[in-house]
Amino acid sequence: MDIFQIIKDRASYRGPYRDTPVPREHLTAILEAGCAAPSGCNKQTTSFIAIDDPALLNELKTIPDPPIGATAPAWILVLTREIVAYRDRVFNVQDYSAAIENMLLAIKALGYDSCWYEGHITDADDIGGQLARRLGVPEDYHVVGLLPVGVAAEEVRRVRKRPLEKRAWFNGFGGETE
Repeated sequence: MDIFQIIKDRASYRGPYRDTPVPREHLTAILEAGCAAPSGCNKQTTSFIAIDDPALLNELKTIPDPPIGATAPAWILVLTREIVAYRDRVFNVQDYSAAIENMLLAIKALGYDSCWYEGHITDADDIGGQLARRLGVPEDYHVVGLLPVGVAAEEVRRVRKRPLEKRAWFNGFGGETE
């Protein structure tokens, strides 16, 4: 599949998933895509936990309320650490954002669907912290994202994007588009 087509076809999927396992080699390829993302000053602040054990996954699925990816056969948790890159600069948000996008594209390329859940994980109800504690994540790491992975059971609805000329220009804001 052409990378530009994968980018255009990828959409956030929040519906039910088919009961089709995600092979470990596919999860590994997705994790490798995340690890290949750029990282500010190469501090590599982003880590991941893939969950494919059905019993553990069922236990973890009881933590988010409302449920997230309740029927997904696999989850990937995104972890970050705040590491000073230089002076007082920390790039962990940029690092994990790039890693998540790489993984979302890899997920699509392998024929699966997903959604980037972050706000629900990092809200005051501390779902990320609860997941981290259950999985033995050290305290200097923070769970900042959850990607359910699986084959969509329903049609993936794509949102309409504003046209390019409303969002991108050449040689100045709002300027020429060609």
